[in-house]
Amino acid sequence: MVTYRNMEKCHLAQVLALEKVCFSNPWTYEGYRFELEDNKLAQYLVALKDDRVVAYGGMWLILGEAHVTNLAVHPDYRRRGLGEVLMRCLMARARAAGARRMTLEVRKSNHAAQKLYEKLGFKGVGYRKGYYSDNKEDALIMWKEGLGPGGEGGI
Repeated sequence: MVTYRNMEKCHLAQVLALEKVCFSNPWTYEGYRFELEDNKLAQYLVALKDDRVVAYGGMWLILGEAHVTNLAVHPDYRRRGLGEVLMRCLMARARAAGARRMTLEVRKSNHAAQKLYEKLGFKGVGYRKGYYSDNKEDALIMWKEGLGPGGEGGI
């Protein structure tokens, strides 16, 4: 059984290991420590299987908007719905905090992630040229409207 909870400092060693598996330009310990301890706009979640971090995601809440900062699922746990559950949890938290819409960037080549985000109501609206520093790949900018009360996009 997979459980979902707030990311804590004790999870960071496992989160960083998963970062290295999932991303060519992983975040640092200091980056995550700042997010958890100092960034009052940030919220991060982990998915745990037998006390092992198998997925995580986070966002910033800024002036009625939520910006997804990252989402990762261990390759052994992909295609089991963990990413979708994490996104739905983030969306619910954003809505509860008063966010009316949500945005994210995703690699132009990451069609699996784009398909998930489209399933959740995100729409591509443009590109950030050369966004990813490792290979200068473009990022697709996606937005989901209607997170707020009475809006579309119920969870």
